[in-house]
Amino acid sequence: MTASLTAIFGKAGALLPWPWLLVGLVVVGLGSVPVYNLFFHPLRKIPGPKSYAATRIPYTKMISSGQMHTKVLDMHKIYGDVVRISPNEVSVIGENVWDELVGHRKLGAPENGKDPHIFALTKHSVLNANRDDHARLRRTLSHGFSALMIEAQEPIISSYVDLLLQRLKENSDNGKNVLELTSWYNWTTFDIIGDLAFGESFKCLQDGDYHPWVSMIFKRIRFNAVAVSAKRWGWLSKVVHAFLDQSGSQAVGAHARLVEEKVRARAAMETTRPDYYHAMTFQEGDKKFSPAELRDNSSTLIIAGSETTATTLSGVTYLVGKHPEVLHKLVQEVRTTFQHENEITIRSVQSLDYMLAVLNEALRMYPPVPGALQRVMNPNGGFISGHWVPGGNVADQWYQTVIGIHHYAFYRNPNYYQLPDSFIPERWQDDPRFNSDAKKVFQPFSFGPRNCIGKNLAYAEMRLILARIIWNFDLHLAADSDGWIDRSEVYSLWHKPDLNAYLVPVVRK
Repeated sequence: MTASLTAIFGKAGALLPWPWLLVGLVVVGLGSVPVYNLFFHPLRKIPGPKSYAATRIPYTKMISSGQMHTKVLDMHKIYGDVVRISPNEVSVIGENVWDELVGHRKLGAPENGKDPHIFALTKHSVLNANRDDHARLRRTLSHGFSALMIEAQEPIISSYVDLLLQRLKENSDNGKNVLELTSWYNWTTFDIIGDLAFGESFKCLQDGDYHPWVSMIFKRIRFNAVAVSAKRWGWLSKVVHAFLDQSGSQAVGAHARLVEEKVRARAAMETTRPDYYHAMTFQEGDKKFSPAELRDNSSTLIIAGSETTATTLSGVTYLVGKHPEVLHKLVQEVRTTFQHENEITIRSVQSLDYMLAVLNEALRMYPPVPGALQRVMNPNGGFISGHWVPGGNVADQWYQTVIGIHHYAFYRNPNYYQLPDSFIPERWQDDPRFNSDAKKVFQPFSFGPRNCIGKNLAYAEMRLILARIIWNFDLHLAADSDGWIDRSEVYSLWHKPDLNAYLVPVVRK
């Protein structure tokens, strides 16, 4: 038998040189991957486009296009609530999907943990820590984000809002000059979180420009969105990674170094100022953050505590600017509720019911995190939105079941919202036209034990800034801002085009 095999392979070798034989084996091996994914993979019964189930190429292309949010929405319209969007990833929506996927679990029950590839850069943060560490980190940080503490921080927050209004007035030239508002909102929120976190702003408003670190953060976010997809290619990941813009990789490293510098600078301050750094370090025993936890949570605070708030402010400005009837109603509420600008405070703006409806409708149509913060299905699997979703080997990316709830695709779905592409704040004020809307699925700050810890701060900043702008200015969008949302792209977070507008100072007698 051995001699026969030798004779066979010898002849094959003579007819087909070994290099070509190896190429043939590689081709056959690669060809078997789509066959396995389509017909033998544990997710083979989940509906979805066959090309996305067969290989990772369409999924990677979708992420790189910046249009993942619209493409996933289209898939859900065609295939239903549970859709396979890559060989090992599932997008889910549904009435009970938040509780089923990320809700509280009984003690000892397996958690559908955060996808470690998404948060590999901040694996020690409150976003991605394991269950025990997460509970400890969250308890420590939660006090700093309480409603009581936010009111105590109002002098700091208001000082930057004051500076924003001053700069807008200086640069508007009585409404003659166009202002690019996404930048102004970003400068404000980055300055605020820099001060609240480390006792030192980025001086963006003061200088009227992006701090180099802030610009670097945007490049880091975009690079990481595509790099995460590349990692899932296994042994081919290095090949895919080589085609990426390496300046993004450099931004990742530079961001980490700047976080370290900021932490060291705050540590050198001889103050017990009650900022977030103080909360993370002024602890005893196992409550004190480790150096890695301090670094990763600082990085998370800077990004999550600024970019998402600025994005919502940009979105709501565009939407009210395109809907004069909404803007008029909002103006009436703000300018009749208050008699003097100094009455507009973090506490008083909570009485603006229509403003809250406007913000919630903007969060629905332009959610600051438009995609999914993916989870890894626990090894036991489970029913999600009426479908059995099998688990996998959590430690092996090739055999993980990645699953997520895509906000944009959920909130724009006609099966869950009437007139989903129409900006109608009254849907949040018990308008009977929208009685059938699945309002409980609206969770722009996520859900469960790992929901956004900064929700109170975000609403406080958004209400205060929007109320002060409405009080001081009449808003008119520039013509080149048409289609602003449609021109936005998604790379984990929104990549926003310029939002140009005219702000005409209100003249009061």
